[in-house]
Amino acid sequence: MSVETGKINVQTENIFPIIKKFLYSDHEIFLRELVSNAVDATKKLKGLAQLGEAKGDLGDLTIEIKIDKEKNTLTIADKGLGMTAEEVKKYINQIAFSSAGEFVEKLKNTDSNAIIGNFGLGFYSAFMVAEKVEIYTKSYKDEPSVKWSCDGSTEFTLEEIEKTQRGSEIVLYIAEDSREFLEDHRIKSLLNKYCKFLPIPIQFGIKFQSEEDKKEGKPQEPEIINNPAPAWTKTPSSLTDEDYKNFYRELYPMNFDEPLFWIHLNVDYPFNLTGILYFPKLKKNFEVQKDKIQLYCNQVFVTDNVGEIVPEYLTLLHGVIDSPDIPLNVSRSYLQSDGNVKKINQHISKKVSDKLQEIFNSDRKQFEEKWSDIGLFVKYGMISDEKFYERSNGFALFPTIENAFYTFAELKEKIAANQTDKDGNLVVLYTSEEEEQHSYIKQVKEYGYEVVKLDTMIDNHFIQQLEMKNEKTQFKRVDADIVSNLIPKEEEAVSVLSKEQEEKLKMLFETTIEKTKADIELKALSPTDAPIVITRNEFMRRMMEMQKMGGGSPFMFGGMDEKLNLVINTNHPINAKLLEEDTTHQEKHIKQLYDLALLSQNMLKGEALTNFVQRSFELI
Repeated sequence: MSVETGKINVQTENIFPIIKKFLYSDHEIFLRELVSNAVDATKKLKGLAQLGEAKGDLGDLTIEIKIDKEKNTLTIADKGLGMTAEEVKKYINQIAFSSAGEFVEKLKNTDSNAIIGNFGLGFYSAFMVAEKVEIYTKSYKDEPSVKWSCDGSTEFTLEEIEKTQRGSEIVLYIAEDSREFLEDHRIKSLLNKYCKFLPIPIQFGIKFQSEEDKKEGKPQEPEIINNPAPAWTKTPSSLTDEDYKNFYRELYPMNFDEPLFWIHLNVDYPFNLTGILYFPKLKKNFEVQKDKIQLYCNQVFVTDNVGEIVPEYLTLLHGVIDSPDIPLNVSRSYLQSDGNVKKINQHISKKVSDKLQEIFNSDRKQFEEKWSDIGLFVKYGMISDEKFYERSNGFALFPTIENAFYTFAELKEKIAANQTDKDGNLVVLYTSEEEEQHSYIKQVKEYGYEVVKLDTMIDNHFIQQLEMKNEKTQFKRVDADIVSNLIPKEEEAVSVLSKEQEEKLKMLFETTIEKTKADIELKALSPTDAPIVITRNEFMRRMMEMQKMGGGSPFMFGGMDEKLNLVINTNHPINAKLLEEDTTHQEKHIKQLYDLALLSQNMLKGEALTNFVQRSFELI
């Protein structure tokens, strides 16, 4: 055929400037689009061969990416279907929208990643980085090979050429402002990001098989940059634990911790979904990382921002989700409204809770050993999702300071007799800092009370929810009050001091300690209890800690200093002795007692701690 020229069938002369202008922020995805096209062409050829429509040996189907810095070209070459001249006219010279006005209007409210797919612009994304694009293609059919060329205007040329190899070569003449895409490391990083698990081998560059081969000068081998058959595409029964761990290391080469366990997703109705989700080791005070689950569409990377597809609390997991029901060019607004996405979200949540329940039932000891790593995740889910809360009641654990583990139902049964107050409220005592709250724990244990550990950053929210869900149940931290007030009973102790002595004692403390720092209360306790105790109001402390995490109203608690409760034991001999001392000694001893109480709460710092140490030396 002679050289044919013509105009690409669009309704505007400015299509390419529009593409470049509006899609420029995401211009790196051109490589994903072109390599995906090459993979599709190769897969279709394999399908036709199975049907007997493509004859002969298909040969090596590896896709090759090549850079030529002298010519400023980047080439994507496949050995797939190829195209005839008529197919080039049909698939390349038609752009699927009616007017530039419609195009620009839609661009206003759609992210650029979605525009490419919605308007059939996958191939034309090449013009985001190229000043000219050429296609050299030979169809699997017995038709002449052709070359198509376009310089970024709507003009094109189409001519017959000599090409013996079946398939297509897309040659991009990289524009001056996009020369970064002629650097090996840049292309390799994009291939690793978008094409790491594509189902057709992709070659980029060459390498030696080993350092020994390099020393001996042996021939280099083509470097295949992808894994065409990743673990999630295989049946669970064909994989060993080591296979799953190896795939985890492949996904996260810089993470040296092994996963705790994993869930292999394999659903074909009412939607298609495959993938593997891993439970990583979590710290108590984690930094939420929401980019560890990767979303794929038929093994093509889409995004690692899966907040719309995976429930918020599951973004703590690692792994891969692959679904052809989620389009490759996906927008957030699409995900929010799509029915399949909502079903996938709910299905994944159920699979996760089912897996946790299965492990709990089959090997409770193993589950308890891993609770410190998975407990934060479970609590996060119970706070976030009503259905997950209901399913988790059977395996959510409450460890005690003796490292015994109870479900909430088991815990209530164990403590009900001893830890129910005079009003019929079940009181669950807990510690958030076992070392710092040791003296309070010791006093509580002397009463025979059980103390559970609730020491993660979200436990204030978790406690709040448990109290709402369980009528007449209260959670109190061990330092929320003096031990006899934590679970108030009917009996009342009698003070050895007279009313006049009590009033004088209270006045002494009030004049020595700033009133703004603490509310002072006199209480008849055991003579063996501490002379004074500082406690922290459970409600106020909890609200303020939640505020620091971003929960609660900043207008209610954000600007307030925490006010402490100072309880004076009227039955302790030290306090009776204070009443008999001169003013100088009274002031010094009250300050010392107050600082000791602060020290027991780990609240004595800075200058106050220095003064306390100096005063201690003087008193000795």
